[in-house]
Amino acid sequence: MSVPSGVPVFQRLFRSVGHVKVDRNDVKRFRAFVDDMIDDIAITGRNAATWNGRDVIAPQDLPITKGVQERMREFDELEEAGEIRGLLAQSVRRPPADVTFSEETEDMLVELFGALAVALARTFRAVDPEVVNPGTDHWERVTTIFRQVF
Repeated sequence: MSVPSGVPVFQRLFRSVGHVKVDRNDVKRFRAFVDDMIDDIAITGRNAATWNGRDVIAPQDLPITKGVQERMREFDELEEAGEIRGLLAQSVRRPPADVTFSEETEDMLVELFGALAVALARTFRAVDPEVVNPGTDHWERVTTIFRQVF
């Protein structure tokens, strides 16, 4: 996976919502983390669609909690949202081959990506209120927390 050409916009996003400074390597970690989360969400959505007798995943099949919905709305209001949407529309990793999204669900991926970015950036501060530059131990703690929830 390559680092998106928009590294500075991701750095601004983390600074504005989480008050943390991330570097290029953090952006790579972030993209890998979100790609994994999108895969997990896609598989859960596939299972829900199958259970409901459908082959295609509709938005209601995704495990979108109230908190994720709130982060999606917050992402929508960010100054960086438009620029990030433009970057991600071209590069959000698609789900595993055995998962098929409806067009509405495909459109929702960028918003979901944004919501995960907002939640992740804020979780660094929740884990360590003094963190300025997240290190490996911060990333491990934060991703462990997300894995417990998703």
